[in-house]
Amino acid sequence: MGFKKALLKLKPTIPKKWLLLSAGVIWSGVGILLLTYAVNWLTRPFSAITALLGLLGLIISIAADRFQFSKLARKNIERILSLNDKACLFAFQAWKGYLIIAVMMTGGILLRSSSFPKSYLAIVYAAMGGALFQASFQYYASFFQLYRSSSPQLDAEV
Repeated sequence: MGFKKALLKLKPTIPKKWLLLSAGVIWSGVGILLLTYAVNWLTRPFSAITALLGLLGLIISIAADRFQFSKLARKNIERILSLNDKACLFAFQAWKGYLIIAVMMTGGILLRSSSFPKSYLAIVYAAMGGALFQASFQYYASFFQLYRSSSPQLDAEV
């Protein structure tokens, strides 16, 4: 057995319908995490100004979801649906997307540790978190659609 074949045996594969669910859970989880940061920053101390900043973040999240995140989720869903029946566990995100995630995480860590006022940073976190959370429901809808249409044999594989 060659080295390449041995590596392929170690590749974690799952049915693609579960990739859709994985992507939805991850997008929801990250969205909730970012929203939690925003809420914590805006409620300590709570004021009319911080409430308005939070509302601004949520309004931006709706626009970001509509014009960017939903489109990205649909693109990811189409890519996942085009994969073989069983795909790599990490294929829920395109490889280029992992680079973007790394940049975003690094930026978030740097911003959180900076002297930038947290109440203003909360706008960005609420916008990103809300948009991710909203777009995650597209993955769930696609998962349930594929799950309902799949044969019982595919369900037994997991």
